[in-house]
Amino acid sequence: MGVFFKDYVSAGVGISKHAPKKKGAALFFDILGRKFWKLLAINFMYMLFFLPFLLILLALAIFKNNYYGFVISAGVLLAAFVVLIGPATAGMTKVIKSFVIEKPAFIWRDFWSAFKSNFKNAAIVGFIDCVVFASAFSSLQVYPAIAKQTGSKAIYIPMVIAFSLFLVIIIMNYYIFPMMIATTLSLKNLIKNSFALAFVALKQNFLIFIVSLLTFALMGVLLFFVFPVFMLLMPFFPAAFLCLFSCFISYPVIQKYVINPYYTSIGEINPELVDDTADDEERIFEDMGGKEKPIEKRTKGKGKRIS
Repeated sequence: MGVFFKDYVSAGVGISKHAPKKKGAALFFDILGRKFWKLLAINFMYMLFFLPFLLILLALAIFKNNYYGFVISAGVLLAAFVVLIGPATAGMTKVIKSFVIEKPAFIWRDFWSAFKSNFKNAAIVGFIDCVVFASAFSSLQVYPAIAKQTGSKAIYIPMVIAFSLFLVIIIMNYYIFPMMIATTLSLKNLIKNSFALAFVALKQNFLIFIVSLLTFALMGVLLFFVFPVFMLLMPFFPAAFLCLFSCFISYPVIQKYVINPYYTSIGEINPELVDDTADDEERIFEDMGGKEKPIEKRTKGKGKRIS
């Protein structure tokens, strides 16, 4: 019951600034816990860009007797989604990257700042992603049908090739958006670097892929067996969670192979790795976190009335 009835009156000893920093899974779940409600808000903002799909259903009802009207309206809505989903992903990644490196983040401002400043490159990447996803889905329908008609197993070879390229592009997405919002690299270099990192960091990529697969499997189970729960979760999960996990795993790789070497080449330190707090010698007041005595909760009782 501590979740609902926390004691906000009593004060503990505080947290020392010199306490050992968490790493690995402990740090991830610490960030997840501290930023939980902000992640829900970011997820909700991001899911608003999927509204065109709902509006297509509305257009179907409005133009049920007008085929061309439906096709045109559906085409416009799909085009809007294809153009905007990339910049929206860049905006979400910008905010969540700040969570990962534990820097200040303002959800609304940072989201729209990254949305606008990376619009062109992000829209192109988003378009490529949509084409790749559509092609992968179509291949599942087309190649098995052709193989069944022709009786040839060889037709599965191009399907395997297509899915291999699909997986590589999926893994490239772990890196291209974080690099996009963290650097000034051209689109050509973003694609080149993300392609290289897709093969350099195999262990990290496998971990992200497995967690993503399990998350989508969970959502699939909810979709088919507990539809009301699925509908309640979708606006708040899993996009922001997967973005957080992906950035948490992939961004240190980007720092190691892309960002840190750049600053080393110009004789500087990556500012993302610098502690924002002032040195102890420059402090006027001492941080007493971890040293204070706990304040006991005062028991309720009748006090004297002052007249």
